[in-house]
Amino acid sequence: MKPTYDALDAWIDAHFDEQVQFLQALVRVPTDTPPGNNAPHAVKTAELLKTFGFEAEQHAVPAAEVKAYGLESITNLIVRRPYGDGPTIALNAHGDVVPPGEGWTHAPYGAKVVDGQMFGRATAVSKSDFSTFTFAARALEAVNAQAGHALKGQLELHFTYDEEFGGEMGPGWLLAQGLTRPDLMVAAGFSYEVVTAHNGCLQMEVTVQGEMAHAAIPDSGTDALQGALHILQALHAMNAQYLKVHSKVPGITHPYLNVGWISGGTNTNVVPGKVVFKLDRRMIPEENPEQVEASIRQTIADAAASFSPPRGGKSLTVDIRRLLLARAMVPLAGNAPLVEGIQKHGKAVFGEDIPAVGTPLYTDVRLYVERGIPGVIYGAGPRTVRESHAKRADERLDLNDLRRATKVVARLLQDLLG
Repeated sequence: MKPTYDALDAWIDAHFDEQVQFLQALVRVPTDTPPGNNAPHAVKTAELLKTFGFEAEQHAVPAAEVKAYGLESITNLIVRRPYGDGPTIALNAHGDVVPPGEGWTHAPYGAKVVDGQMFGRATAVSKSDFSTFTFAARALEAVNAQAGHALKGQLELHFTYDEEFGGEMGPGWLLAQGLTRPDLMVAAGFSYEVVTAHNGCLQMEVTVQGEMAHAAIPDSGTDALQGALHILQALHAMNAQYLKVHSKVPGITHPYLNVGWISGGTNTNVVPGKVVFKLDRRMIPEENPEQVEASIRQTIADAAASFSPPRGGKSLTVDIRRLLLARAMVPLAGNAPLVEGIQKHGKAVFGEDIPAVGTPLYTDVRLYVERGIPGVIYGAGPRTVRESHAKRADERLDLNDLRRATKVVARLLQDLLG
């Protein structure tokens, strides 16, 4: 007899204290990226999964590749649960996180529960969904086994460690190595919406080279900082034009360019000879990434050419290096069973409609979608990133959202594999 959704819900309720403890153990192992020493967390996760009877394949990315990428260690996990003929469904969550920073009122790796909320880095994004997906899978198997009902297809849990740097060494590496090729996938997200599209992201490093000089005789050099400011003004002026470009995807507005890091100079009494800055350009799904990059490069070149150095001074030279090109996630026609299932069960469990929207963030889900694998973003979390405090002090997760999101995912898996 096919199990009921109520039976899945009841199993999750009965094991929820265990689920919370599992999440606490994951949060208490830091995965600050940078520096990106993430292999120890993968080992700990594999040990915890083994206590549930889940064997995790540990796929270590070669050290030379990881180092060249700018991180220290990455071991990605795949848990395969084969049931028989049928589709392969993958559930992906990332364990790497930004460093905690300052301003916390609770220990960032304490995983302390206060008034029904767990505080700690990655409680919301996205070690929470290591927990969501693991316990949804456990509920699915336990309840179907108890009912004597055979499952069909295969479930895979992908726990990866490179979302913060773009995903190429996480799910991108697993896919490129041919280690997985699911038919459908769900990635870590929040509980009150199902995300079907997201922005792309282009990140570039710009080196502006002038000629250093003694501050007492500034005309003997070319001030790279003034040159960089001239270029930055031209770049920031592009945002006025971007405001006129609108996406047709609900939840996504317009493109935006941000310069988030700058460094340069030698000393206070030296005219700066070199300045380096890094920019981040968010691309709506309708944009062509190659055209976006070409436009930015041309704007920088034109601004550098129009900068006037001192008479007889050296002209600016500019070097531009692409750091990241994350293409936008676009909806694939095959994602309908995921969207419809999450909306149906989300409304039943949460008591409200779960809209299908886009998000201005970018994620590593795009790496599956680029390969033609339909995917959506859904998991445990609040209505907005701001509410979660992700990438801010006091990141937190409402444990009631965790419980209910786990039920939604378990019910979805029952529809797809039961």
